Amino acid sequence: MKEYRRGSHSVFQLHVHLVWCTKYRKQVLKKDVGTRLRELCRQICSDMGVGILSGVVSRDHVQVLVSIPPQVSVSKLIQKLKGKSSYKLQREFPSLR
Repeated sequence: MKEYRRGSHSVFQLHVHLVWCTKYRKQVLKKDVGTRLRELCRQICSDMGVGILSGVVSRDHVQVLVSIPPQVSVSKLIQKLKGKSSYKLQREFPSLR
């Protein structure tokens, strides 16, 4: 078995496979946009204490396998990943609007 993560009062191993698509499956996650999205996902996950096991940023969707602590709900993680990354990408790349 793989290594377990330890908290102050718990031992856990929670892995979640997350997949989300762009609106209308438009192929906008290429070149600089895809690279910046990868950086943003890494930053958000490290801030929340979530470990990224593997991930792929394709032109029209994102797949991430993460290891989450019990304190972080899946819905809050998705909310932060999609919301913050969308906000920051639209600010940095006006062509996405």
